[in-house]
Amino acid sequence: MMDLDDLDRALLRSLSRDATTSAGELGRRLGLSQPAAWRRVKRLEEAGIIAGRRVAVDRPALGFGVTVFLGVKLATKGRVSLEDFERAVTAIPEVQVVQHVLGLFDYRLRVVARDIADFERVLRRRIMTLPGVGQVEANVLLTEEARPGPLG
Repeated sequence: MMDLDDLDRALLRSLSRDATTSAGELGRRLGLSQPAAWRRVKRLEEAGIIAGRRVAVDRPALGFGVTVFLGVKLATKGRVSLEDFERAVTAIPEVQVVQHVLGLFDYRLRVVARDIADFERVLRRRIMTLPGVGQVEANVLLTEEARPGPLG
């Protein structure tokens, strides 16, 4: 585990808000030179603290107005391996996130669809036909608020 100072934390906060921020801009914000900011970013990447940079996609702007969280309990874990289910579910483009979880369900999925009718089609034709699917519980996302997390 790497020790982070206040500048590292400020740099991470800034990049978590906008991963496209240049080293020059980071340096100006934090009172560092561009090379010093770049070295800090590089060090955080090499330490695995910065694991990548992502683009935030506006799903409704792309026509995906519905997000549903599905809890999936496999019918029998002995007959169908977890790997078979995971391989099959990750092939469904509407499934954005697959989480293997501990609790009432075996998996939690984040599924996007154009509307409720489209979600029902994805559920019936793709998800319910996956190997080993037993119980499924759906929760439709109403609102979502991005939180800054522990970096403040």
